[in-house]
Amino acid sequence: MNTTTTTTETYATDVSRAELDDPLRMKTFPDTPMGNEGPGPRLLTAGTIKGDKVINHLDETLGHIEEIMLDMRLGRIAYAVMASGGFLGMGERLFAIPWAALTLDPDRKCFVLKAGKAQFENAPGFDKSHWPVAADRSWHEGVHEHYGVARYWE
Repeated sequence: MNTTTTTTETYATDVSRAELDDPLRMKTFPDTPMGNEGPGPRLLTAGTIKGDKVINHLDETLGHIEEIMLDMRLGRIAYAVMASGGFLGMGERLFAIPWAALTLDPDRKCFVLKAGKAQFENAPGFDKSHWPVAADRSWHEGVHEHYGVARYWE
């Protein structure tokens, strides 16, 4: 009797267990083993992308990734916190960019934000000493509406 399994078989077993244990979690799994909807690697450490440049579709630099915000209850990336402006970290503004609004460009090692510069300039932002209140649902909804992407929790 062969007791070894391939990575694909193990993944399929884990997906089946996840579906039984938590139907909502299945939305985050692809239909095919280790599938990927976007370019680049499937898994990255948060530290790998910290500092990566964020540009728009016109190749204008908007800022850089400062932090990644995780929704611990859903096990999803909620936002990339982008720093913009200032000089040597002084006077920078922070912006919570919904993860769905960013596309990885692995060749240039940056992220592309689906927003024009004018849309970005009017984006809700905050400074390092005054982060938004996580429980303020209207703030979260406003950020997702501003960037025109689906709410990550739906």
